[in-house]
Amino acid sequence: MNPFRSLSAIVSAGALGWTLLCPSLLQGAGSNPATVRTVSAAKAFLASLDEAKRARALFAYSDARQRANWSNLPTGIYQRAGVKWGELTAAQKEAALAVLAASLSPMGYQKVLEIVESDEVLKGEGGPGGLIFGKDEFYLSFVGTPSETDPWMWQFGGHHLAINATIAGSRGVLTPSLTATQPATYQRNGKTVRPLGRENDLAFKLVNALNDEQRGSAVLKYKVADLVLGPGQDGKTIAPEGIPGSRLTDEQKGMLLELVREWVGIDNEWNAADRMAEIKANIDNTWFAWSGPLTNGSPVYFRIQGPTVVIEYAPQKLGGNPVNHIHTIYRDPTNDYGRKFGGL
Repeated sequence: MNPFRSLSAIVSAGALGWTLLCPSLLQGAGSNPATVRTVSAAKAFLASLDEAKRARALFAYSDARQRANWSNLPTGIYQRAGVKWGELTAAQKEAALAVLAASLSPMGYQKVLEIVESDEVLKGEGGPGGLIFGKDEFYLSFVGTPSETDPWMWQFGGHHLAINATIAGSRGVLTPSLTATQPATYQRNGKTVRPLGRENDLAFKLVNALNDEQRGSAVLKYKVADLVLGPGQDGKTIAPEGIPGSRLTDEQKGMLLELVREWVGIDNEWNAADRMAEIKANIDNTWFAWSGPLTNGSPVYFRIQGPTVVIEYAPQKLGGNPVNHIHTIYRDPTNDYGRKFGGL
């Protein structure tokens, strides 16, 4: 049995059902039941490990090096820390996935599973020589002790994925987090899977909804080929470019917010609602920039940038077909790693 598949089948019911079946979860940790269930799941996972694995999984909250220990690169180029997926028993894998399912939205959890599965597909296709791919190369770690009140983090990542979830009582953020995929499209059980498909399609929908004057501002006069604020760029900033939200119609602003939700909505509904409210409040000062053709199916770069959000989407030439190899990043320049929550 593949635990990545078995839990995904019930997560949409499980995440909501846990709350409905246990109304007491609505009390404590402010008004965020996801905090309660995530702490419970994290403690259960840690309790399932032997002493050696537990020591590899746990880091001090003050450990700045581990906090920033994430990348889009595969094993063989980049070395992560934590407990390795391939070293876990089947029961421990189920317990690890329960942490992700408790903390993320059903959509976000499914996206994570699809990205991991895409790396398994890449492994089956051979991948570039000398590098190691597949779900066994993903790591789970905890920066700080799981708590319903004090700040802590869980991190899950490997090639093309880095989820950095900071939790502080009723509050939580996923910034910075990297979602990427290669292949961007694959077949599973007779179905086409596109882990970042909605991100792509919604962006093309938005850019083609702009009029000529708006598009003249949104489309950059130079080519952008990769993430500007990706791994290793913590604390750096760039000037906004493109078209500001103040020049969009109400309908176009709604399309921009729908696109943003594909990243923000990976987190549970309570945290995501807070983040979306912040971004919506600053929508007039949120910029949309585009580099590339306007026809869906073309390799394009785009960026969304506002006071509390930076999102980038960038196709990669490595691996042949650039539309089949995508990197994205989601940051909050004011609150990466939960800086606003204290303790850092």
